[in-house]
Amino acid sequence: MNITKIPYGNLGGQELFQFTLENKNNMTVKIINFGGIITSLLVPDLTGKIDDVVLGYKDLDDYLTDQFYLGTLIGRFGNRIAKGHFVLNGKEYQLARNDGENHLHGGNVGFNRVVWEADEFSNGQGVGVELSYLAKDGEEGYPGNLTTTVRFLLNNQNELIINYLATTDQPTIINLTHHSYFNLKGEGNGDILEHELMINADRYTAVDEGLIPTGELKPVENTPLDFTTWQPIGARIEKISGGYDHNYVLNRKGSELTLAASVREPRSGRVMTVHTTQPGMQFYSGNSLDGSLTGKRGVKYGKHSGFCLETQHFPDSPNHPEFPSTVLNPGELYQQTTIYHFTTV
Repeated sequence: MNITKIPYGNLGGQELFQFTLENKNNMTVKIINFGGIITSLLVPDLTGKIDDVVLGYKDLDDYLTDQFYLGTLIGRFGNRIAKGHFVLNGKEYQLARNDGENHLHGGNVGFNRVVWEADEFSNGQGVGVELSYLAKDGEEGYPGNLTTTVRFLLNNQNELIINYLATTDQPTIINLTHHSYFNLKGEGNGDILEHELMINADRYTAVDEGLIPTGELKPVENTPLDFTTWQPIGARIEKISGGYDHNYVLNRKGSELTLAASVREPRSGRVMTVHTTQPGMQFYSGNSLDGSLTGKRGVKYGKHSGFCLETQHFPDSPNHPEFPSTVLNPGELYQQTTIYHFTTV
């Protein structure tokens, strides 16, 4: 296994670096310390052919102006908070309304737009990068100084493991995730509608027109949202207004690692399986991609050029006490893990 580090530019006097992790199977992951972005993920297909299976840009400038969260870390709170408003311990907090009237993915300058401290590491499991960031009290309107560490580790089992850790000095809310867009045919090789998907969830969080949960957990059975058995992503997508952008309530007991989803691409034979400690997962079918973005190989990303499987707590959880809590208190450790495992069939 191998890890290398090269300069990736400079932002406001802060040095940026790109880290390359490589295992014995020619699986390679590239990560930069701006936004915790996975810029490249090279995976072999069933014939051994290597393709980059995540969407991304060629140049730093494009990442600096990106509006689609391509490959980024998301925080302090992933997904939406209704009207950017919540109450914690009797005190009201107002966050940015950067998604219509709602708050999305941490605000105007979320974790996807900051420079992280970065150190490479290796251990008996594999090679990796540890990113650290202190989000100060009041940053983007959130309370508490939040110290966050995110560790990316690649092993020889073709697993990319992401560990999220955080502590705070005041009660706050937190919901970290990662926003890679996957295409198991290879980025720039068309849409993902023929990918076959299985999601380990019998229910989803029903939402209103602004994609804010109503509080109801509805069954997926007999709806186009049912991926409890293998289904092509595109088979019923036209029955979903705008395409898939839904939080699934994972079938789980306790807080141990649980199967969230599996995706397979028939032509390449690539399979990606996702396990997580999180209670939910947002499945997004790349509905907003409209051909305006030019990818790293010079190909424009049209609608459904990639899909996201964002493991997470539920959207708008601070305003739904019946949902799993996203409150972090002083003395507590926020800890979540998600594993992306690549195989072939």
